[in-house]
Amino acid sequence: MNINEKLATIQTKFKSKKSRFNSFGKYNFRSAEDILEATKPFLLELGVSVTISETLISTDPFPILESKATVTDGQSNAIHATAVVGIDLDQKGMQMPQKFGSASSYGKKYALGNLFLIDDTQDSDAVNTHGKKSAPAKSKIASSNDAAYDKAVQYIQGGGKLEAIKQKYELAPNVEVALQKL
Repeated sequence: MNINEKLATIQTKFKSKKSRFNSFGKYNFRSAEDILEATKPFLLELGVSVTISETLISTDPFPILESKATVTDGQSNAIHATAVVGIDLDQKGMQMPQKFGSASSYGKKYALGNLFLIDDTQDSDAVNTHGKKSAPAKSKIASSNDAAYDKAVQYIQGGGKLEAIKQKYELAPNVEVALQKL
């Protein structure tokens, strides 16, 4: 098995729980340490190792850190993925080591995520609204076979307005036309 096949095996079998909780933002997340822990079963099985390196690539106008995650078979075969993060020197409430450490942790996590193709669409950065309320996702009525379609019909026949349904549901064009005819 070559290094590409070994990495593909890890990418397709990889599982890492979001075992940490941010009480301020009220979301679960995984850390670089969680990701590394989840890769351990594959290391001996596939004969690979995973490393992370960091390089300060700029300091002007602010420090920029590049994190590189590498999987290698110990020969000359390696695959790398990177993440680049800026360090906010004006971040309130943090000492300088915390500012660099926070950026380092973030960069490592995303370099590993890039290497192992971790889909973080439901991770903290994807769902964190930073205190802003967002509208809940609407359910969809895609056809007259949907259970919600029958409820919508009953609602309109009972004197309800189509606009009220549209505020709660996303309607397929054919469903909207059918409801307008009621």
